[in-house]
Amino acid sequence: MEQLEREDNQQVLRVLELLKQASHDLKSNPSQRIAESNSSAIKALLELENESDTILCDPNLTQLSQHLSYLKTLVATPHKTRDHSLRSFLSRRVSTHRIARVAESIESELQAWIDRESIESLVIRLQLLPSESPDSDEEAELTHLLTQFRGRLSQGFNRELQDLVLKAGIFSELETILCNPDHSKKLREESAFTIEALIRFNKNVFVGQVLMGPTIKSLISMASISSLEVLCSLIKSIKSPLVDEIESNDEILSIIKFLSSEDLAIRVLAFDCVLEIGYFGRKEAIEAMIKEELIQKLVGMQRSELGGDLIEVGKCEEEEEENRGDREPEVGEREQGRHRGERERYLEKYPFASCVARFAVQLEVGEGLRQREKRAFKQEILKKVGEASLSDAEAATIQAEVLWGSSP
Repeated sequence: MEQLEREDNQQVLRVLELLKQASHDLKSNPSQRIAESNSSAIKALLELENESDTILCDPNLTQLSQHLSYLKTLVATPHKTRDHSLRSFLSRRVSTHRIARVAESIESELQAWIDRESIESLVIRLQLLPSESPDSDEEAELTHLLTQFRGRLSQGFNRELQDLVLKAGIFSELETILCNPDHSKKLREESAFTIEALIRFNKNVFVGQVLMGPTIKSLISMASISSLEVLCSLIKSIKSPLVDEIESNDEILSIIKFLSSEDLAIRVLAFDCVLEIGYFGRKEAIEAMIKEELIQKLVGMQRSELGGDLIEVGKCEEEEEENRGDREPEVGEREQGRHRGERERYLEKYPFASCVARFAVQLEVGEGLRQREKRAFKQEILKKVGEASLSDAEAATIQAEVLWGSSP
């Protein structure tokens, strides 16, 4: 019975999507000829109005019923004049404009209907999820629903959709899955990605739930590539308040430890997190990272086969700029774009190149520190580089990059 209900619900959603596409097509090309054509989708859109006493009896669908009735009236009204007079021209323009407007309203109402049906299906699936690992079919269905939900959120802010999400308590349901180690890693990661999508949808509404709940702690404890991707994205979105939360929960050490992971992808993402913390972090967070020997670790990473420095890349760019001379500005811009591309490709191959200077630059240009704090941390970094280097030459190279800066 439950399976049949889910299939019926999916069938309803497919029909609604077809109707929404029909209204979108009509909005884009509001000719009465289109509405009077043999298109099955357009016919279904008009026939939906005939079922208003049954299908559209829901109070939420009152506006849709009215729009469909108006559309049927507009489509049924023939043009009495087909000449080339100004009056005929204006009459046709007014008619097509009205059809376009009502089609747009129908599309909006159908989207709201789809949202209600989709949110209801998602909530039911979340609430029926067992506390222990669900079977593969249940997990696959929930993953599909979460993917659809993220796709809807990515379309941009919608107040009605936000109200549905808040009323349904979806964030809490997602957080419960994320924090439950009995669920599979894949399902927990899908929940993490959906939480990230909610933050992008409207940070101001959902950020409080992230800061007050166990989301960040769970992301760090999962220690997976996806969880660190979400963590880094959340730091970029929420900025200093989230870094403050990480520091107050003593999670800085955990992030620094990821720099020593055997998994290269984990190390790269951990370094990305370090850079974002450096940009948004206040004094306490930066002090905590330095206390955990971050600079010593970065020196070692820069020394590794995936390290190196960007000084030579910068020298090549400067020489080519000098040789370019008085070229036209647009040519120079293309050259700069090419050099940026070369730098990006270099960093893809050597992700820890100039990593000490890149961290120092983040502190220098970032939002979390005062000017005097920036100067003090720069001196501290120079000192730590000297202590961690294996030779004077290595120390001099890294310190020169820190002093003169390197692109983050």
